[in-house]
Parts: sequence; structure tokens; C-alpha cells
Amino acid sequence: MSSEHHEHSHHHHNDAPSGPVLTIRAHSGLSGDIFLAGLLCMTGLDKKEMDERLAAVMPELKGAVHLMRREVNHIGGMHAQVDLPRQHEHRTLADVLSVIAANGMAEEAKKLAAKTFTILARAEAAVHGKTPEEVHFHEVGALDSILDICMSCELFCLLAPSRFVVSPLPMADGFVRCAHGVIPVPAPAVLELMDGIPVRPFPGQGETVTPTAMALLKALPTEFGPWPSMRVEKKALVYGTHVFEDAPNGVLFACGSPDADQSF
Repeated sequence: MSSEHHEHSHHHHNDAPSGPVLTIRAHSGLSGDIFLAGLLCMTGLDKKEMDERLAAVMPELKGAVHLMRREVNHIGGMHAQVDLPRQHEHRTLADVLSVIAANGMAEEAKKLAAKTFTILARAEAAVHGKTPEEVHFHEVGALDSILDICMSCELFCLLAPSRFVVSPLPMADGFVRCAHGVIPVPAPAVLELMDGIPVRPFPGQGETVTPTAMALLKALPTEFGPWPSMRVEKKALVYGTHVFEDAPNGVLFACGSPDADQSF
């Protein structure tokens, strides 16, 4: 029995003793909102359950996420549209960790979210020559990061996969505009977190993997590799906000039971 399985064994599973297998095939990259949309599709939460869980993270997040169908090149997929109240608060790591500690998420999800934010703060600190405590989350909006990271961790714990397998990450050249001006991609915080991560070339231009997604991959029990052996039970094609020209768009999420009989 793996330690991961042992960790999750207090979940009430009616199925096989081990949790499902979850895979992400990141054709055009990965971001916090893609993670969120894909995990919402895999857990199958309805709008009411989703809003209850969002409100448990922070009351002002209730109703902020709309999972909707979107088409890219006439191919339908899912997309998480996020509408947040405008907040100009810059939050430090300590501020974010106290929000997480005080909220109504599952304990295991709180630990994962705190770990993700700490990884992100360390990366940003290394880039800017500061300590993690001095870093302010303002880049994509602290509220946005709290929503993506906390909900992704909550949904991941709800799914409780026994294996989580991600394809090598597509990396492109190009640039991204941010608060600091025009910077090359991968963005400095992504570059900081890239050690040990398998990557592959991508024919598009621009940011394919965001710092939020990279921090989540580092915090979660991620394996990198080809499609795992599994019986697929749920799948979704998920789109982010950016559409890449002349390149494959979308990210495939699939979830299913670990197949004991691999002889077929």
C-alpha cells in the first residue's frame, strides 16, 4: 500500500480500495483556470455544490465561476469563466496562509493549498531577490490565485486519485506582458520551478504554463509520463483563455479506474 493511498484511505470510497487514476494531457499548456475547469469536470459537481465550496474558501468567491462550453476551431470543450470582484489588496504569503487556515476547506486540501502558495512565494522571491515573506501576490490578482489554487486542491482531494499522471509540459518562445513590463516566456517564476520537470517543444508562441499551474504540479503528487493504464470513466477537453494560432489548443483531462488486468 503506497503512502498516498494510505493518506486517502479515510475517504468514503464505494469502489475499489484504491482511488481513481487521473491524467492531464497538456497539449497547449496549463494554467490555474484550466486546472479548475478540468477538475470540476472530473468531480462532476453541480453549480450549487460548486458555489458552496467556493463560499467555504472565501465568501466573496461564491458565484464567481461559470463552467461553460467553448469552441476553438469548431471543436467544443469546457472553459471556466471567472468573474471576480475588483480588489486592489496586495496580499503577502502570511495573509494568504491565514485565509486558508481560517476557511472551510477540507484539512487535506488546506495543507495542499498552503504548500502550493509557499512554493509560488519562494519562486517569486528567488526571481525578485526578496524573501518569501516579502513577496506580494498581485500579478494575476491575489483573489484569482486563491480561487484557482484553493479550489483545485479541494477538488483534487475530493477526487482522491491513487495516481496523477501529467504529460511533459509544452514550452514555447515569445513573451508575456505583466506588471513589470514585457518579459520572456517561460515567465521567470515558471523558469524557477522548472527543475526536474519534463518539457517538450510547442509550435505556438507565448505563455503556455503559468506560475500557478507549475506550483500546483510541484505541490501535488504528480508523476510525468505517457497515458497511464486505466479504464476511462470521465474525460473532458478544456480550454484556457488564450488561443494559440497554428498549434493544438486544449488540455485533455481523463479519470478512471486503475485496471488490474492489463492483458487485453
